[in-house]
Amino acid sequence: MSNPELPARPKRFSMIRSFVAADFLTLGNGACGSGSVLAAMQYLVTHEARWLVLAMALLPVALVLDFADGRVARWRRRSSILGADLDSLADVISFGLAPAAVGFAAGLRGELDVVILLYFVACGISRLARFNATASDLADESGKVKYFEGTPIPTSVFIVLLLAGLHFAGQLRPGDIWLGTWTIGSWVLHPLTILYALSGSAMISTIRVPKI
Repeated sequence: MSNPELPARPKRFSMIRSFVAADFLTLGNGACGSGSVLAAMQYLVTHEARWLVLAMALLPVALVLDFADGRVARWRRRSSILGADLDSLADVISFGLAPAAVGFAAGLRGELDVVILLYFVACGISRLARFNATASDLADESGKVKYFEGTPIPTSVFIVLLLAGLHFAGQLRPGDIWLGTWTIGSWVLHPLTILYALSGSAMISTIRVPKI
């Protein structure tokens, strides 16, 4: 005999059943970001350029999926209770961790490079957390958010596209990275990594960016 005070046991795979079409696009975004990280790791192991190219190529695909999930949700006028959280978690991987992993694999591995890459990831996490916490305050009467505070984290894809261009131009070779190398004390910094610092700082700034 069941106890009426206990909540009903959820159905099997009830979480998956609650997903809508937009959620699967979001999961695709996260899968692309995760695949990019794994491809970057494979490049470091094998030194085969195709893995670095794959790591870079997956992030524009993640961007398309990130853009599409919101469009599909608005078009079908359906979103799940997990939609916003899924989107933020996928974005942290695809546009925070993965671009940092690509930069590291591409040769930005000096001590100060690593510090900046970690700063970039931390800024991305903070940017998404702030948006989730303040979205209701930024929304208008219809519930729509009209602007972002700080640059959106997907803008990091532009850094990856620059790295891709440098790779194909032969300017990411070991010991011959574009803009050269600085040595500060015993620590190494590639000036190219400063782009990550600028991107991260823009994310946590109070710049208002209209939402498309």
